[in-house]
Amino acid sequence: MVLSRVFDITSKTDHWKVAGNYLVLESFEMKILQINTAADVGGAGIAAQRLHQGLRSLGVESTMLVNKQRSRNNFVVTPSNNYDKVMSRVAPVLERLPRHFSSTAGRISASWVPDTLLRRIEWLAPDILNLHWVNDGLMRIETLPRLRQPVVWTLHDMWPFSGGEHYVGDSVRYKEGYSANNRPAGETGLDINRWVWARKKKSWSKASSLVIAAPSRWMASCASESVLFRDYRIEVLPNGIDHERFHPMDHAIAREILGLPKDKKLILFGGVLATGDKRKGFHLLVDTLKKLELKTSPDDYELVVFGSPSGDSSFSMKTHFLGYLQDEISMAIVYAAADVFVAPSLEDNLPNTVLESLSCGTPVVAFDIGGMPDMVSHKKNGYLAPGFDTTELAKGLLWVM
Repeated sequence: MVLSRVFDITSKTDHWKVAGNYLVLESFEMKILQINTAADVGGAGIAAQRLHQGLRSLGVESTMLVNKQRSRNNFVVTPSNNYDKVMSRVAPVLERLPRHFSSTAGRISASWVPDTLLRRIEWLAPDILNLHWVNDGLMRIETLPRLRQPVVWTLHDMWPFSGGEHYVGDSVRYKEGYSANNRPAGETGLDINRWVWARKKKSWSKASSLVIAAPSRWMASCASESVLFRDYRIEVLPNGIDHERFHPMDHAIAREILGLPKDKKLILFGGVLATGDKRKGFHLLVDTLKKLELKTSPDDYELVVFGSPSGDSSFSMKTHFLGYLQDEISMAIVYAAADVFVAPSLEDNLPNTVLESLSCGTPVVAFDIGGMPDMVSHKKNGYLAPGFDTTELAKGLLWVM
C-alpha cells in the first residue's frame, strides 16, 4: 500500500518517512472532517469510515460528521441538539416529495431541503473537508459553494456530476447537459433531473477549492466527461480495506460456523439490497445459474446470498439466504466459506464486496464493467466476462471452481 498526497492547497506542513513498503506519516497537523450521511451503513458509509479509521491509525486528526450511525464509534459526530436530531429523520422524507411530480424512474436525490451543515462544520473547526455520500438531507446543493474549507469530494456514485440520478444507465445527459431536447422519451411531469442539474451547475461553478477523488478509473473517466466536473482536478484514489479483518481462513472452519455444507462448491452473491436493486444484477445471476445447470449437475453447487432474506429461486440449485449481516467478522467468515464470489452488476464503482472477497482469498467472477477491472485480473484472481453475457459469466464460474 502506498499513500499519496491528494493535493497541495494548504500551507500546513507534513512529513513522510519510508518504512518497508509503506509511506508513514511522521507529523500532520491538519484536521480532516469526513462528511457522509451515515457511518458504517451502505457502501459509501463503510468506505468513508474505513478511510477515517485508517487516517487515525497513521496519526492524522480525522473526524466523521454523519446524521446516523449503526454503532457507537470514537470521533464520529452525530446530531447533538433536538432540532438537528429531528431534521435528520424528517429531511429524508421531505427529500422524496419532488418525486410525486415526476414520472422519472430510478433512485433520485433532489437535495433541496435546507440543512444545518455549515453550523455543524464550524463547531468542529476542520482544516479540510472530505465529502462522501451527502444525500437524504445532509447537504443541500446550494451549500457547497458556501463551504469555506478546501474540499475533496470522493465519488461513491454518479450523483455529484449527474442530475438527480445516482447511476445514469444509458443516459448521456451528464455529458451533454440536461435540456428539454434530450429528456428520455415517455417521461412526463417535472423533469426532476434537469431541475437538479441546473441547480448544481449554478452552485458547483462557485466552488473554487474543490478536488474530485474517484475510487475507480471508470468513475474518474465519467467525471472528466461530465459538464459539471470536466474542469476540476480529478484523482483516482481507491477505497481501502483492513487486511487484519478481511483475510483468508480455513474453508471447513468457516462453513462449520455458518452451518454450510462442506462437500459442495459454494457460489456467493450479496450486497446492500442484493436481490431488490436491479443494478446489482441478481436477475442476470438467475439466468447465469440456469445456464450453469445445463453444463453440470445442480447438486454439485449451492448458492449463498447475503443482504437479502429472499429472492427469485427459479433455478434448481439450492440457495441459502443469510439475510442482513451487520458486522465485518461475520462477513469475513462468509467470504472465506465460499469458493467464488459473483458480482453481476450492471453498473458499479469500486464495490466493497469485491475488495472484501479478494482480501479473504476468494476469487471474483464479474462483468467487465465499471471499476471491476481495477480489482479483478482476468484468470489471475478471478474472471471478467463481457457485459452482460450470462453464458460467459457461467463459463467464468466453471473456470474458477
